[in-house]
Amino acid sequence: MSESEPESEAEPDAEGIVVVLPDGSELAVDADATVEDCAYEIGPGLGRDTVAGKLDGNLVAKEEPAYDGAELEIITDQSDEFIRVMRHSAAHCLAQAVERHYDDVDLAIGPPTDEGFYYDFDNLDIDEDDLPELEAEMEAIIDDDYEIEREEVSIEDAEERLADEPYKLELLEELAEESDTVTFYSQGEWEDLCAGPHVDSTGEIGAVKLLEIAGAYWRGDEENTMQTRIYGTAFEDESDLEAFLERKEEAEERDHRKIGNEMNLFSIQDVTGPGLPLYHPPGKTILKELEDFVETLNQDAGYDYVETPHVFKTDLWHRSGHYENYQDDMFVFDVGDDEFGLKPMNCPGHAAIFQDQSWSYRDLPIRYAENGKVYRKEQRGELSGLSRVWAFTIDDGHLFVRPDQIEEEVERIIEMIFTVLETFDLDYEVSLATRPEKSVGSDEIWERAESTLESVLEESKMDYEIEAGDGAFYGPKIDFGFEDAIGRVWDGPTVQLDFNMPERFDLSYVGEDNEEHRPVMIHRGIYGSYERFFMVLIEHYEGKFPLWLAPEQVRVLPISDDNLGYAHRVANEFDAFRVEVDDRDSTLERKIRAAHDDRVPYQIIVGDNEEEDGTISVRDRFEDQEYDVEIDAFREHLDAERDEKRTEPDFLQD
Repeated sequence: MSESEPESEAEPDAEGIVVVLPDGSELAVDADATVEDCAYEIGPGLGRDTVAGKLDGNLVAKEEPAYDGAELEIITDQSDEFIRVMRHSAAHCLAQAVERHYDDVDLAIGPPTDEGFYYDFDNLDIDEDDLPELEAEMEAIIDDDYEIEREEVSIEDAEERLADEPYKLELLEELAEESDTVTFYSQGEWEDLCAGPHVDSTGEIGAVKLLEIAGAYWRGDEENTMQTRIYGTAFEDESDLEAFLERKEEAEERDHRKIGNEMNLFSIQDVTGPGLPLYHPPGKTILKELEDFVETLNQDAGYDYVETPHVFKTDLWHRSGHYENYQDDMFVFDVGDDEFGLKPMNCPGHAAIFQDQSWSYRDLPIRYAENGKVYRKEQRGELSGLSRVWAFTIDDGHLFVRPDQIEEEVERIIEMIFTVLETFDLDYEVSLATRPEKSVGSDEIWERAESTLESVLEESKMDYEIEAGDGAFYGPKIDFGFEDAIGRVWDGPTVQLDFNMPERFDLSYVGEDNEEHRPVMIHRGIYGSYERFFMVLIEHYEGKFPLWLAPEQVRVLPISDDNLGYAHRVANEFDAFRVEVDDRDSTLERKIRAAHDDRVPYQIIVGDNEEEDGTISVRDRFEDQEYDVEIDAFREHLDAERDEKRTEPDFLQD
């Protein structure tokens, strides 16, 4: 059989199994065949090039046994997943380097990540100044080109090897519940308990860089020991590494926490609690503009606003299914004999509102909207600025529709989402997230919901990926990921189809046949959450918000104190905008620099000539300036730019 023509419709012999290849064809192999064996069956060249494999979407070592009916993908150094395998091996090099330089260190875990890798250690006294030395040791390990060997050992043997590694022994205890054996990987004098996969030798690891040191709780639980986490990254060559470091530097310049502090947008303070953002006046100004924008979209689309409290009795969460599926992420507390929980989602409250009335088929669809504050108990070590918080607000919407209305309503929601994407000039990715392992509802309901959303995506001709197992516990969803200015993707808008909650709340409407029918519930967020969307916008615009969003839209700069009166009269001409007068005792040059640093879209400069002529000079954030501008003409321009929601100030480009 040739490499380009894998066997199809294969039949296993009495001792064999069949695996399914990416093109849908089937391959019959021996019952004990590994991923690598399967690759050799496809072709000797592919077998020699095999680095790892994927079985039913899970990345595994090439030595992993295949099984009957598995969907198999072979990973080579040309595969997208290769860099993840290489980074896992780089994490091992880091741990080996640490143990060469530091005594009595306890190893924890060291996985690859989307941007690199990390390894967690206990009993490690280290700071950022020590990283270059560790990095040099890693490069020496890579240059020595140690063979990376995989060994399968018994639980008893593993316990002996890990006798001095308390964290590894804890992991081993859990692994022992699933198997009688575990795997170790060794390179040179060093070995680690690990499932893999890894490259064949340390010499196959490309360019590495250690990035930073942070604290991390063991297993993400703040009740556990705080360990030392060392972050690094690895790429196949130096040019890719350099490109990454340049992007990282730009990301640091655009960091919403840095810009948020510079522009006085928000703060997260120890005294008020982690993951609980406080919005300062400039930040709240932007949020209010975002709220008004989505409210206009909702009104045009026929939504009615509702409001639900921040806390409910947990009876509601039992009924909705959140308690059994989401309890670990909820803030729960007792009041007398009753148990309450801060709401992690708004949907049960909206279902309760719908349930409180009787409905006819003529009434549907019913569309509820709420800027609803919700609370989710993320681990402290995972909290980060506005990207992951305990308290956030969702521009939530829930629709109760007849089955024949589903596709039309989903399409209308997607149109609203595209309006947002186009308004803010955001790039995006689309995915269809299917049933997770922890879910409620029958197979039939899930298949129906998933096929409906897939049909909408296919008819819209959008490019999308399948995110297997990433749906909500109550239904599948279409997710839009925002791609920011440096290529990172963040969770954003979502459309979720739910046949389960109407069942759990016994929701109904009277149909045309005078019988009761079950509505379908659609969950949707146009931004996703205000917090994460705000974060994306801060970094997307680098704080240089378009005029309609800018917390301060215009700043008037008098050249001298003699022009202060005229400056205030000019400011009054722009009272429909957020305008300030810089009346500080400072030079014009310093005032211009301050307005530029504060990212104000427009500066109006007034001196003796402007006051005498009744005109203004206009300067934009690109440092272009125009003189002898009529006040009425500039005000008309600002009106148009604000109302059209242009992404950049453009008066001097007219």
